Order: sequence, then structure tokens, then C-alpha cells
Amino acid sequence: MYGFSTKVSGSFDDAIVKVTEALKTEGFGVLTEIDVKATLKKKIDVDRRPYTILGACNPVLANQAINADPDIGLLLPCNVLVREEEDDSITIAFMDPASVLGLVQVEGVEELAGQVREKLERVKNSLS
Repeated sequence: MYGFSTKVSGSFDDAIVKVTEALKTEGFGVLTEIDVKATLKKKIDVDRRPYTILGACNPVLANQAINADPDIGLLLPCNVLVREEEDDSITIAFMDPASVLGLVQVEGVEELAGQVREKLERVKNSLS
């Protein structure tokens, strides 16, 4: 398993705002926002339901990770996915940093990944 998720009520745009605010409470900022629906429409003329990938980063923890392994940036930031389902419900999914950073065989990274996961789980739980 490489992620975990929750369902939220309300509109898609409200879900983006809610998760962004919840991430802030755990020290994360959103560095990137990829509107996959708009991109696919523009590039290949495909219609999709709303689907946005947020690149979340906790600067303190990211700095610790980069200090442990300079190449770890290949696995950052933590992606958070917000998507509208066929039944119009909204799913918010979180990359499991413990799973992804488990690829790094450097001392201390596993513990760091666990800290990030705990923070993202608190974000998820605050949205439920």
C-alpha cells in the first residue's frame, strides 16, 4: 500500500481549501497544485472529473531528509490527491511517506518518514 485516504463532504473546491488548511496546521505548505482535469483537456482533449494533485512539504522535515540523503528530493514533496468520484463524493488521498521513503536505505530516514506519516494521518483524521 502506498497511500491512505478519506472521503469528505462538500464541493471539490471546498475540499481543496479544507485539506490545504489542515496541512498548514501540521506545518505543511502546498508547493504545487496540478489540475489534472484541466491539463488533460488542454493537452489531449480528454474530459475528466475534477482531479488535483497537491505537492505538500513540511520544510523542517524536508530539510532533515535532504541532509540525510541529497537525492531524496526525487521522492519529495508528499503528494495529496483530491478527486471527485462518479457518485460526486470527494476523496482525499495521501501518499504514504513511510512506503515511499522506505526505498531510501539511509539511517534515520525511516524514523523521519514515520513522523511525516503521523502528521499526514492527523490531517486525514481532521477531515473525516
